[in-house]
Amino acid sequence: MGSLDDNPRVDQLIERLEASEQLDDLQIVIEELRDAYRVDHMVYHWVSSNGDQYGCGTYDLEWVNRYIEKGYLRVDPVIVGCFQRFHPVDWKRLDWSSKAARVFLQDAIDHGVGNQGYSIPIRGPNGQFAHFTLSHGCDDASWDTFTATHRRNLILIAHSFNQKALEFQPGRTPEANQPLSPREVEAMTLLAIGYNRAQAANTLAISEHTLRVYVESARHKLGAMNTTHAVARALSRGLIVV
Repeated sequence: MGSLDDNPRVDQLIERLEASEQLDDLQIVIEELRDAYRVDHMVYHWVSSNGDQYGCGTYDLEWVNRYIEKGYLRVDPVIVGCFQRFHPVDWKRLDWSSKAARVFLQDAIDHGVGNQGYSIPIRGPNGQFAHFTLSHGCDDASWDTFTATHRRNLILIAHSFNQKALEFQPGRTPEANQPLSPREVEAMTLLAIGYNRAQAANTLAISEHTLRVYVESARHKLGAMNTTHAVARALSRGLIVV
């Protein structure tokens, strides 16, 4: 993993992602993202509402086949944790207490997955679910620093990656863009740069209730499942700039 001074050019990575013309291009992009962030692995996986699946990533094919063969999908705390959450999750905070989960984790580490992981759940339109995951082998302190440093950009990349993957989904109808009002832009921008709701409301000289109205309106226009998702979509579409 890179040092704290490493700061991948997210705008260039997003441009590279948006230039993808087919699903196969996303495999190339995810390898470039892994190298840019200097982690061991990155993985993206989606499941649509009708059960269609797509995935790309950098795990060794032997591990992918073993994961399927052993039926690890049923016991993988990462999958369970992502289904239960809307916000990014560090693997250390998941429930690894069962014997099956511990066996799975050791097997994953033995196959080069890494002892650290960070997964970003994504809810798309019409019941689509996906997750974007990074994993690496390092100590807890280094991983905590890395995820804290890059969290916001990784959320943006994850949602942009999912948005691009959805463009290639068969039969998908494009989503209509609705412009955000000036107040919605201000509210979303403050949240994007790390203000909490109270700080954002105070900066805009409005009540938290009024701020919530603006945020919910923006979320609805963006087709987002939650505020984090809305901020990521607004950033990726250039509706706000930070």
